[in-house]
Amino acid sequence: MDNIDRRIINALQTGFPISERPYQDAAEVLGLSEQELLDRLDNLLKDQTLSRFGPLYDAEAMGGALTLAAMQVPEDGFEEVTQIVNTFPEVAHNYARSHALNMWFVLATETPEQLQQALAGIERETYLTVYNMPKITEYFVGLKLEA
Repeated sequence: MDNIDRRIINALQTGFPISERPYQDAAEVLGLSEQELLDRLDNLLKDQTLSRFGPLYDAEAMGGALTLAAMQVPEDGFEEVTQIVNTFPEVAHNYARSHALNMWFVLATETPEQLQQALAGIERETYLTVYNMPKITEYFVGLKLEA
């Protein structure tokens, strides 16, 4: 990662233009061409400096559902269960944890009913209990990590 990549990461964490040519507009502010910005973002994603680049939507405000779920997975079956859980398109992130509930994952769906179906499907496919932990209160943290 060079200084241009750092400038891109730092600038785009706090906003992205909403326009007909948002990448071009963002590139102009950074003193880059649109293609250079696109190429650099592609490289940052490919080398996993960035895990994703894109908007965050409020699924619930659009009629969807979002939840955090956890499972207690036997260590000798952890990899197999991970593969099963990750086949569900509703699973956004999946994390291993050092805890009795050692697998945590986020699910996002277009409707609350689909969320319940996905949770039930994971239980059915893994033969393990899925603990649904929906948010009670939402807080805006405003996290920005300087590169």
